[in-house]
Amino acid sequence: MPQSGKPQRIGAVKQITSHSNPIVKEIKGLVAQRKHRSQSGMFVAEGLKLATDALEAGWDVRYLALGPEARDNPIAQKAAATAKARGALILEVSTAVMSAMTRKDNPQMVVGVYGQKILSAGEIDSKGSSIWVALDRIRDPGNLGTIIRTVDAVGGSGVMLVGDCTDPFAVEAVRATMGSLFHVPLARMTKEEFKTLAGKWPGTVAATHLKGSVDYRTPDYTEPALLVMGNEQKGLEDDMADACSTLIRIPQVGQADSLNLAVATGIALYEVRRKHLEL
Repeated sequence: MPQSGKPQRIGAVKQITSHSNPIVKEIKGLVAQRKHRSQSGMFVAEGLKLATDALEAGWDVRYLALGPEARDNPIAQKAAATAKARGALILEVSTAVMSAMTRKDNPQMVVGVYGQKILSAGEIDSKGSSIWVALDRIRDPGNLGTIIRTVDAVGGSGVMLVGDCTDPFAVEAVRATMGSLFHVPLARMTKEEFKTLAGKWPGTVAATHLKGSVDYRTPDYTEPALLVMGNEQKGLEDDMADACSTLIRIPQVGQADSLNLAVATGIALYEVRRKHLEL
C-alpha cells in the first residue's frame, strides 16, 4: 500500500508486444543485475503462487505481467484485479516478450515486480520472537531461499544477513523461497552490528562451528533463540563464534566431510523448535 504522504499510483492495463519496450528492459535489468535491484529497491518474482502470496501479504506491487495463458485463468485474473486496485500496472504480453523479460524459454504465466523490504539491525525486536537465523556471508542464492522457506516452516521470526551475503531478492533466491520471502522478515547488517546484537540477545545464541563440543540436540534453546550459521566454504568466522553463547555440532558418521548449509540449518532449526511442532 502507498506510504503516508506519497501520492497513490493509479492502476492501469498496458499491452506490450515489443522486446525493446522500456518496461521490458527495466524488468530484464532487475532479473539480471543486483545493481539495478539495489538502485531501484525493486525485484522480480516469477509465478502465480508468488504473485498471490505477495498480494495476500500486502507487499507493494509495481508491475504484474500476464502471459497469454493467464488471461483465461481466474486466479491470475483475480490477482491482476487486486494488483491494479493497488496501483500496479498490469502488462499483457506475449510468450516471446515474457521469455525476453525472464531470460527463460518456458516462462511462468505471471511475473511480478515488487518493492523490497529489509530491516536494519536496529529495527530487530526480539520481544515476541521465536527464533531468528543469522547467516554469515552466505553466497548461494538457492541455499538462502531454502533457509528462508525452512524458517517459515518452523514458525521462525526472521533471517539476518551478516556481512557480504548473496542478494535475497535475486530471482534464484526468490524462487527457492516458494513464497516464504513474503512472510519471513529479513535484516541486513555488518559483522560488528551482529556482535553488538548478539551480546544483548535475551535468549540462547547458538552457532554451528567446527570447535563446537555440544551436540546440537543437547541445549534447551531458551527463546527467543538465535541460530548462527557460517559461510558455505569457510564456515563461521572465529570472532562471530566468540559472540555466541553456545557452539554446537551435528554428528556425522559417514564419509561426507560436511553437510550442505541449507540442510544443516534445517536440521538445527527443527531441533530448536521441536517442542513447538506438532502434526
